Amino acid sequence: MRSCRSRAWMVFGVLLLGSCQRAAPPAAPLVQAVDVALPIQRTVVDHEEFTGRTDAVSRVEIRARVSGYLIKVNFKDGDIVKKDDLLYEIDPRPFQAVLDDAKGTLERLVAQKKLLDIQVDRYRGLAAKGAASQQDLDQYLAQQAENVGSQNSAKAQIERAQLNLGFTTVASPIAGKISRTLLTVGNLVNADATLLTTVMSIDPIYAYFDIDEPTLLRVLKMKREGLLPQRIGLVEVSMGLADDVHHAFPLKGVLDFANNTVDPQTGTILVRGTFKNPYEMPTKPPLMLPGMFVRVRLDIGLPHKAFLVTERALGTDQGQKYVFVVGKDHKVAYRGITLGQVFDGLQAIEKGLNADDRVVVDGLQRIRPGMEVKAEPKDMASLAGPQ
Repeated sequence: MRSCRSRAWMVFGVLLLGSCQRAAPPAAPLVQAVDVALPIQRTVVDHEEFTGRTDAVSRVEIRARVSGYLIKVNFKDGDIVKKDDLLYEIDPRPFQAVLDDAKGTLERLVAQKKLLDIQVDRYRGLAAKGAASQQDLDQYLAQQAENVGSQNSAKAQIERAQLNLGFTTVASPIAGKISRTLLTVGNLVNADATLLTTVMSIDPIYAYFDIDEPTLLRVLKMKREGLLPQRIGLVEVSMGLADDVHHAFPLKGVLDFANNTVDPQTGTILVRGTFKNPYEMPTKPPLMLPGMFVRVRLDIGLPHKAFLVTERALGTDQGQKYVFVVGKDHKVAYRGITLGQVFDGLQAIEKGLNADDRVVVDGLQRIRPGMEVKAEPKDMASLAGPQ
């Protein structure tokens, strides 16, 4: 009897518990929290980036114009030199001797000329009186003319000897940075053959880079349509060195050369920009040297307005780029977009956004269109990624 009562109470408890569970109210759906930010509206200019190398505007190989033994080197390897700075001295004594000999020859000819002038005047008078033959007069006249020619030749020899003597000092024809000397004192220098050193100009400096063929076609089309300057010297270009990790491109210059042919092997055309590179030694060395790696940014197109968003806000659906926006009803909406270029670490959106759209910048994987969310506002500029 007691066992039957226990089972009855157990059945009653189970039924009572089941009735309590059915009476509990349903739990409220969980609202997903997402970060949103308003797009930044900015006027931008499309651009392309290229890599290149700096090069000197002027590059001179220093060679002597006379042969002789080197007696002095007047610079230190790697110095910054000015135009006409003395670099090398070659033993001038042999050339001084040649000059002195040429001057002595001229002095002798000048003295002979005086005697011949006297003889010509004398025989001209005697011939007029019949006291001397015309043949004697003609002989002295010929000697006088020959003397004049010999003097002219002697003067040319003096000028040549003076030039050679001057060439024993080798000066820099340009201002710039000099390399190391390839010969030291005591070595024989052969005229026009022996390379002594090289000098490269520093300011201004060139930057050479290659433009791909599609970009070239785009530029030519825009020039035909009047959207870009016709003169290449009016096109501005920006440049950054290897330490420009943020791609700020702080150095400004202008294009001054484009090659006349496209390289059929690479499909590119060689282009050159000119940049200022001032220096004041030793306190202010130049910023660039020839041969440095550079990144170059070339603006292509006209200024236009675009919306900028962080790349974290972008999604891809079968090749179509999209973003999620949160409306005033706190529900998520899908927006197909057209991308532009990246500016200051933010992606430009050419089509698909409005200025007041609250773009979801975090949590895209946790939401879907039509879902109600809790929007947490953020600043779009603080979400910029690396440039």
